[in-house]
Amino acid sequence: MAQAESETQGNMADNPTIIAWMKPFCGWSNGVRAVFQKYGLEFDDRDIINNAANFSEMVQRTGQTMQPCIAIGEHVLIDVSGEEVESWLIAQGFVEPSDAETEVPIDRACENEGAPQPVSLQMRPSSRSR
Repeated sequence: MAQAESETQGNMADNPTIIAWMKPFCGWSNGVRAVFQKYGLEFDDRDIINNAANFSEMVQRTGQTMQPCIAIGEHVLIDVSGEEVESWLIAQGFVEPSDAETEVPIDRACENEGAPQPVSLQMRPSSRSR
């Protein structure tokens, strides 16, 4: 047991570099941010919507076009929720489980994702003659 505790402490002391490729406003992204804040983890928040270079970097590094994508040291987590990131951090021994509340849900999609959106269709007469 003492050995496991010292390994866990060693992992937390390493303070891996964390890069998070996310949207500025998104339920999934906000959940990931909330987890990092909950555990006091510093991270590089890279906006993939307003910075095309960040999006390209994410796709090149992860092979994924969906977000959030997170690089924690040499590990890459793709298309994850805050809940999944928290579970991974705990399983890897980077953080100890915490019951602290977050300001936003860590397991919610963007408000416009998952719900059918109204579509306005306009029919135009065909320009082709028959």
